[in-house]
Amino acid sequence: MYRRLLLVLLTIFSLAAVGLSSAAEFPQKPIRIIVSFTPGDGPDVVARLIGAKMSSALGQPVVVENKPGASGQIAISDLARSPADGYSLAVGLVTNIALAPHAYKKIPYDPLKDLTPVAMIGANYLALVAAPDSKFKTTAELIRWAKENPGKLNVGTTSIGGFPHMSFELLALKEGFKFTNVAYKGNGPLTVDLLGGRLEAGFSSYTGFASLIESGKLTLLGISSPEPDPSLPNLPLMRDGSPGYGSLGWFGFFAPAGVSPEIVKILNSSINAAMQTADVKQSMQKLGMNPWPLSPQAFGEIVEKDFLKFKKLVSDISYTPE
Repeated sequence: MYRRLLLVLLTIFSLAAVGLSSAAEFPQKPIRIIVSFTPGDGPDVVARLIGAKMSSALGQPVVVENKPGASGQIAISDLARSPADGYSLAVGLVTNIALAPHAYKKIPYDPLKDLTPVAMIGANYLALVAAPDSKFKTTAELIRWAKENPGKLNVGTTSIGGFPHMSFELLALKEGFKFTNVAYKGNGPLTVDLLGGRLEAGFSSYTGFASLIESGKLTLLGISSPEPDPSLPNLPLMRDGSPGYGSLGWFGFFAPAGVSPEIVKILNSSINAAMQTADVKQSMQKLGMNPWPLSPQAFGEIVEKDFLKFKKLVSDISYTPE
């Protein structure tokens, strides 16, 4: 009996030693980052900036592979099938990690079982806007009007079942009003209809509306961030009209499930260090993103929290996945 126990303990220690040894030698070959956007898009730009810093710190090339399509599911599926050795990463967003499993009938991966959160890169927020001559100037006024005019609020977003749409569903559920989501292929046609009086409000990425807000062509009712943006502290918050409301569009690096914690820690440290450099910070802020360095554990908690939040929302509003 004791001999068997000794053999088991020796096996455990040997495996642990192998894991520590492989982590100490990591990396020994190029690391790839799979990005679900085309070259030049915001997440692609950030991934390349961080990848270059990681390459210098780790002493190995870091190569970005662009695999757009299917709302990011192609890229994340590729990652989920990759070896759990730390040499494959992908940029995952709240949309394809926390929301897609509930907004689509079926996706080819399970975010909580098939992926390992490595590092949060940053977060951005949505903007609730209206035409300058709109009947409301604040989020509170929009909520009040929507309650007084049941079913008449038309809100333009750039998705059906996507992050802007579901983030507004969160507000409507919380405040107890109904609205119609009008989906567009981009902010351009959405803005045309908004200024033409065919929509009461628009809800999409702040960066997509920023120039129109600054020029006075659109009125900003509030941003979806639960806290003020440090770089733009005077922007009104939607929570001013709906206390406790907030919805952030985070994104970060993921690895396949099963990567050793030691290797995850090495990757996390190199990514967080990259985000502390002045040029990466400035580039991210120009793209409307705030660097958000966290430990793998803290990032994982955010992923799971939002996964459960959107699961509950889809159930509460009886949304039928497409």
